Amino acid sequence: MTKRSPSLTESQYFILAALQEGPLHGYGMIKAAERATDGRVKLAVGTLYGALERMERSGWVAADREEVVDGRARRYYRLTEDGDGVLRQEALRMQQAAAVVIGRPSFKVAQA
Repeated sequence: MTKRSPSLTESQYFILAALQEGPLHGYGMIKAAERATDGRVKLAVGTLYGALERMERSGWVAADREEVVDGRARRYYRLTEDGDGVLRQEALRMQQAAAVVIGRPSFKVAQA
């Protein structure tokens, strides 16, 4: 039996996707997710840091560095090799799932 990676939550997916470009701090990840989804995904601070903690324990992200900005510590996170693999597997899974519906003759794209 092949080992299957767990499906990512939408928050986890966009956090990992943001980190593909390089290390980011929390606010940077929040803004990257908003940009990538045209504002649809708005990560709450608690959601972000809870997800980062779980993904750090799973080995998908790692603390990269800290700096002090305006007297406050800012921690940067980076995507690990395992995290990149999980993200790529999830992207492929979603692409295959979407193809089931999009490939049907009855599928029509909604006009905005």
